[in-house]
Amino acid sequence: MSKSCKTAMSWCVRNTIKASMHRSLKEEVLHFKGSVAAASMHQSCAAGCVRVFACLSSTNSIIAMTRLLLGAVLLGNLRVCVTAQVPEMLTPPAQVRFDSVDYKNVLHWTPPANTTSLQYYVQWKIYGEPQWLDVDGCQGIQKHQCDLSSVTSDPREWYYARVHASSLPSSKSAWALSPRFSPRWATKISPPVLKLNVTELGIVVRAKPQRLLVRKIHSCLHYKIYLIDTRGEEVVFDMDCRSKKLILDKLKHKAKYCLQAQTLIPLQAKTSDRNSVKCVITL
Repeated sequence: MSKSCKTAMSWCVRNTIKASMHRSLKEEVLHFKGSVAAASMHQSCAAGCVRVFACLSSTNSIIAMTRLLLGAVLLGNLRVCVTAQVPEMLTPPAQVRFDSVDYKNVLHWTPPANTTSLQYYVQWKIYGEPQWLDVDGCQGIQKHQCDLSSVTSDPREWYYARVHASSLPSSKSAWALSPRFSPRWATKISPPVLKLNVTELGIVVRAKPQRLLVRKIHSCLHYKIYLIDTRGEEVVFDMDCRSKKLILDKLKHKAKYCLQAQTLIPLQAKTSDRNSVKCVITL
C-alpha cells in the first residue's frame, strides 16, 4: 500500500469521526466529498470513502448508527488496501547446480512448476566473501542456464551462485542457492583431439585437449592411446607431456588400424572418456 494512500485514509477516518460530533448530515456529506478527493490519489482508497459516503445519504434515523460504524468501515477498507498491495511470492527455481566440462562452467536450474514467461536473475560470489555480484548477460533472462566461466575462471577458488525468478510487474521468488563449486575438482575433462598421419614409418599420432584453457591450467597432460586391429585386439600406449607425437611402427602393411585416446590428469585422478574411433590404413 502506498504511503499516500495510508495517509489519506487515516486522515479520512480521524477527521470524519471528529467532525461528525458537530456537523449535520448535510455538512458531513460535504466533508466526505473532501475526504474522497483527498483519498483519490489511490483508487482503492477512494472507493472506500465513496462507499461510506453512500451510507450517509440515507435517512436521518440511521445517522447515529452511521457515525458509530464510520470508523470501522473506513478502517476495514484500509485493511483491504494493505492486503491488495502485498506482492505474490513465486516458487523459487529448483536443482540449481554447476555443470563444468573443460572449465566451461555453466549454471543450470529447473523452473518452478506450472509457470511460464518467467525472467531469471543470476548472482555469484567467491566462497568466504560477503558480497553477491550480478552476472552480466544473465539479468532478466528467460533461458534456464547461465555461463559463469568468465567469473569462475580461477581453479583454486570455490564459488557459489544463486538465481531467483520474477514475473512482471512485481512478483518474484526467493533466491535459490547452488552447492559450493570448485572448477578444479568438479570439472570433467574431455577426451583429446587426435590427429593421425600415415607414413612409411607407421602411424604418427598427435593429441591435444579440446579447449586451450585445459592446457593453460594443466601444463603437463597425459594421454592413453589405444591401437585396435581388425580382430578387435588392443595395444595401449602412453604419451606424457614431454611427447609431442607418438610413432606407432612395426605394423602390417596395407592393414586397417583404429585408434582411440583418453586424457589423464594424474594429480587430480581425472580420466576422460575415450574419444570416437578413428581408423586408417597403413602403407
